[in-house]
Amino acid sequence: MTPTGLTRGALAKAGRKVVRLEGRQVLMIAHRDRVFAIANRCPHEGYPLSEGTLGEGGLGQACVVTCNWHNWKFDLATGEALVGFDPVRAYPVAFRGEEILVDLADPPAEAQKARALGGLDAAMDYDDAPRMARETARLQRAGYDARLALAHAIERRNARLENGMSHAHAAAPDWLALAARAPDEDLRLTAILEPLGHLAWDTLGAGRFDYATEIADWDAEAFARAIEAEDEPAAIARVRGALAARAPYAALRPAFAAAALAHYNDFGHSAIYVLKAGQLIEALGEEVAPAVQLALTRSLVQARREDLIPEFRGYAGAVAAWAAAGAEPAGTGDFIGLSVDGALKRLVRSGARAPHELFDALMGAAAWNMAHFDLARERATDNAIADNVGWLDFTHALTFANAARRLCEAEPALWPRALAQLALFVGRNLAYVDARFEPAPWRVEDLGGFLGREIDALYDHGIAEPIVACHRLKVLIALEDEARARPDAPWLADMAVAVNRYLNSPMKRRHGLRTARQARDFVAREA
Repeated sequence: MTPTGLTRGALAKAGRKVVRLEGRQVLMIAHRDRVFAIANRCPHEGYPLSEGTLGEGGLGQACVVTCNWHNWKFDLATGEALVGFDPVRAYPVAFRGEEILVDLADPPAEAQKARALGGLDAAMDYDDAPRMARETARLQRAGYDARLALAHAIERRNARLENGMSHAHAAAPDWLALAARAPDEDLRLTAILEPLGHLAWDTLGAGRFDYATEIADWDAEAFARAIEAEDEPAAIARVRGALAARAPYAALRPAFAAAALAHYNDFGHSAIYVLKAGQLIEALGEEVAPAVQLALTRSLVQARREDLIPEFRGYAGAVAAWAAAGAEPAGTGDFIGLSVDGALKRLVRSGARAPHELFDALMGAAAWNMAHFDLARERATDNAIADNVGWLDFTHALTFANAARRLCEAEPALWPRALAQLALFVGRNLAYVDARFEPAPWRVEDLGGFLGREIDALYDHGIAEPIVACHRLKVLIALEDEARARPDAPWLADMAVAVNRYLNSPMKRRHGLRTARQARDFVAREA
């Protein structure tokens, strides 16, 4: 116990007194014949509770202090927040004669951890970014790595993901990589908070969508059949069997990759998710493997099979024709300006060529498309719903390609599907380019310096929507990864131009007039 230098009589006369003990400001309060000790700083924004109002507040508690800045109220005996969220630290009080003593000993680390993680859960329920930051900082102060907060959140929020894995998971390993390269602790924490906030945003107000609990032995073929049949319980049972057998993610990744590329799934998201799931498990440890793999499985079951819609039906035929594909050399110029069907047919004529030759040709065309994106398309207010296309749609050609290359280099049999899907990206984006636009002003002279500057800017990006911020990150990390893998790739300079233009062009995110017009037109056409 630590002496406060106060006596009961002196405190009773003053009513309240701030004492400084071991580097802390402790507010001593005498109220209704009792003595209380609490931290003087309000846990909300740090204003002094010594300037607060004492009373009973009609809340059923005998002694309450109100922080007058934001009306948060605290039970003086326990520190519990009666109005507001974070509790204030309450210190046990003892007496030695008339002298007042307080116990400043910190609670055990495990108790601090439990308190911080419980507070984090509450903060995420309301998407309260400042409190998420405070609780994660408290976790750090108790001696734990801030990444524990993210691992905890991934596990606790999993049943709220109606559609399974999301961009929050996919961007998380990239944010963690950004945290690892941070030059100081403030920036490190900033990067770790990003996926926490995104996960809260994705699950705000969501109900529970519990996963099936049955377990079946892992069988890759049975898993593939379950995904194809959109049978989530059967697919989950196989994954649970693998988890029960302690199979590492690497053992399941080929089956996940095959399922992701079996169709033109979710605009390429499925392939990205398969790659990023493994990176996330590697970054946070095997304890997150169950939650991540269950979420990934659900997303694969529910993925939109876009190759089943008329625009992309040629995909299946192109893949089927691969066995008899030609060996015509292919370059970027062969794919620029081609429609979806044209790109697929041209690809099959060169299907017998080395996969990386075709990859380079398609990536060059994808870079050309992105560099020539017609910004008027994003700003349009009189277009059809099918033409609601913006920057984020164009960036997926790069992030999909990066994931697909990684997956196919591990599983070469998947190359035909990945290349055909990349051709779909090239063809579908053609309708939204302005071939007359001159992208030369966006030329990047020093790719490494450009990537370094733009990635460093992400620590304080100032973007309100997590989905927009995470796309900037994923695009930059994908480009950096491709440059590292093949610094002599012939399309890198053109893709750098495209990415530079994307990062520095205005992005319209709210489309009020477009939405209203499309809604009126839609309703007018209803039978």
